[in-house]
Amino acid sequence: MKKTIFILLLLTAFISCKSTSTVNTKLDNKTERMLKGDWTLTSVNYPNSEYFQVNSFNIEDSKCFVNSNWSFVSNNNKGEMSLNNASSACKNFSSPLTWYINEEGNFILKIINDYKAKEVNNGFILAVNNVSESSFELVDTINVAGQTKNITYTFQRK
Repeated sequence: MKKTIFILLLLTAFISCKSTSTVNTKLDNKTERMLKGDWTLTSVNYPNSEYFQVNSFNIEDSKCFVNSNWSFVSNNNKGEMSLNNASSACKNFSSPLTWYINEEGNFILKIINDYKAKEVNNGFILAVNNVSESSFELVDTINVAGQTKNITYTFQRK
């Protein structure tokens, strides 16, 4: 009898300590379906961009992402992104990615590069704004000198 009560108390404790992770995996399938397809990142905007540079997604300066190509597949949450810059200041880069949008409106992104998705332990959490058939925005929050600033990535459908 004591074992049964102990097990019930233990189960209750596990159930009541449910995680409230930012990367909640309950999906917003409707918004994901709207993003399905090929997109071009048309602009990157943030306050005081003339005074400091932002290294987007730990890859390259944010200005190098303008005119990059992105592809999103909603039924398996995979895709691809590529930077094809004519500028000598920017490198060419291409990588598969995994992504999803959770119910809180967060866009969860992992840039896979030459690894399997389960081997990549870090990613990015961005807000999704102004989703339409032809455009949408991803908003990243960064800390600049102790102040929170937003970087807005604007996408247009190809």
